[in-house]
Amino acid sequence: MRNAKDNDLADRRTAAADAKAALLRGYQATKEAAEPTRLARQAERLAVATARDERHQERDRIKLEELARQKEQERIQAEAAEYQKAANVAARAQAEAQEKTDSMIARVISDEATRKAERDQRYANRKARR
Repeated sequence: MRNAKDNDLADRRTAAADAKAALLRGYQATKEAAEPTRLARQAERLAVATARDERHQERDRIKLEELARQKEQERIQAEAAEYQKAANVAARAQAEAQEKTDSMIARVISDEATRKAERDQRYANRKARR
């Protein structure tokens, strides 16, 4: 059964405004009731995001440390290789110098032996003439 009274524009506007206000009050009531759980979810999301950022930072720090350690290791290996190369050059130079010295000593000994042989020959010739 329809309302017996006449619905004019003002009544309809008032009814619509009242319905809107009731909906708004109902929404706010449910929003206020859900507020603690929303805040808890938001805090949980924030904690998860913070933990994720910390893990990313830790991972990046570890990668940087590993990269620095690897570069240091490469530098040490390059330095060791250069030192080894210098040591090989020095050893080769020393061996050549030793060989040269040995050659010079052998030549002096050889010359000395030749002079002694000549001297002995002269002495033997002198003895033979007498």
